Amino acid sequence: MAIEGKDDETREPRIRLGMVGGGAGAFIGAVHRMAARLDDQFELVAGALSSTPEKAIASGRDLGLDPARTYGSYKEMAIREARLKNGIEAVSIVTPNHVHYDAAKEFLRRGIHVICDKPLTSNLADAKKLRKAAEESDALFILTHNYTGYPMVRQAREMVQNGDLGKIRIVQVEYPQDWLTEAVEQTGAKQAVWRTDPAQSGAGGSTGDIGTHAYNLASFITGLTLESLAADLDTFVEGRRLDDNAHVLLRFEGGAKGMLWCSQVAPGHENGLKIRVYGTKGGIEWVQADPNYLWFTPFGESKRLITRAGAGSGPAAARVSRIPSGHPEGYLEAFATIYTEAARAINAKKKGVALDKAVIYPTVDDGVKGVAFVEACVASSKKNGAWVKV
Repeated sequence: MAIEGKDDETREPRIRLGMVGGGAGAFIGAVHRMAARLDDQFELVAGALSSTPEKAIASGRDLGLDPARTYGSYKEMAIREARLKNGIEAVSIVTPNHVHYDAAKEFLRRGIHVICDKPLTSNLADAKKLRKAAEESDALFILTHNYTGYPMVRQAREMVQNGDLGKIRIVQVEYPQDWLTEAVEQTGAKQAVWRTDPAQSGAGGSTGDIGTHAYNLASFITGLTLESLAADLDTFVEGRRLDDNAHVLLRFEGGAKGMLWCSQVAPGHENGLKIRVYGTKGGIEWVQADPNYLWFTPFGESKRLITRAGAGSGPAAARVSRIPSGHPEGYLEAFATIYTEAARAINAKKKGVALDKAVIYPTVDDGVKGVAFVEACVASSKKNGAWVKV
């Protein structure tokens, strides 16, 4: 991925990064750290890595952080780092959902840029309050819907914008997994425990954890605005308190229709994110498990394979490709793309210059839409699948 100034003497200094959450036993924290470092734009210098001070200190030591900048709480870190001459410029929030609002607010009010994991918050009221806090802050807010960072997802978006598919009629998106087919949370598995706990996750289970990814991907590629939905949510595993499967019908502004399926009880699926979009002129299909390829079928013509950095791919995909075609780029690189887009935005803001229009990253508005989607799904399902405005 082309990085401004990377090969010359005027290279931008690494952005000083802090992290909230992501300590020992956390999955997504390690992913964020790898993504932040991949394009050499960030340096992790501080952290409040756990909800307990003892674990936070131990996790900081394991990561080689300065003990003086390893904090027992995110509030302590926000206050002290904001006062330091070389304090953090940005913070990654990688906690369970219910912590996002309070943590992000502490950093935004001190002018520290926020890079937050999805979904935005555990409920819509907090999501709207966080959007207001972001709008009132001089800091940027980036949401890590990482699938928007894949080159061929950018390619699909560009093709829709260029009119290659014509007027969009149908959107089919799915995200099945199988890791919660049994009551894993009852074994004490950390990742399962908080994701199935309404107090930490929010009103949605599979809808919040992976349904928001599917919904965001559909919106990102098509540019369509969701008008209403009808959802049938299930909790198949006995004793589980949140949905583990959802079928959702979608109505978009302008007349397009869609279907979204997300499941965490579908044996044989690991991370089966897949999207198909059909318009008056043709259709496209992208599968996350094989991300360097995008299928395009113009109506009445043969199916065509477009490869990352290969023949037929456009500037949007090339801009976020790092290596020649034929070498696979995947999940970590897509995640890193979001961080590098964030770095470009942060550096432009520091210099007071206009941000390149090609820079794209999910925003707090995308986060609000995601939480609204979850709550609309829950409301619809409680009404036996009735149509609900979003």
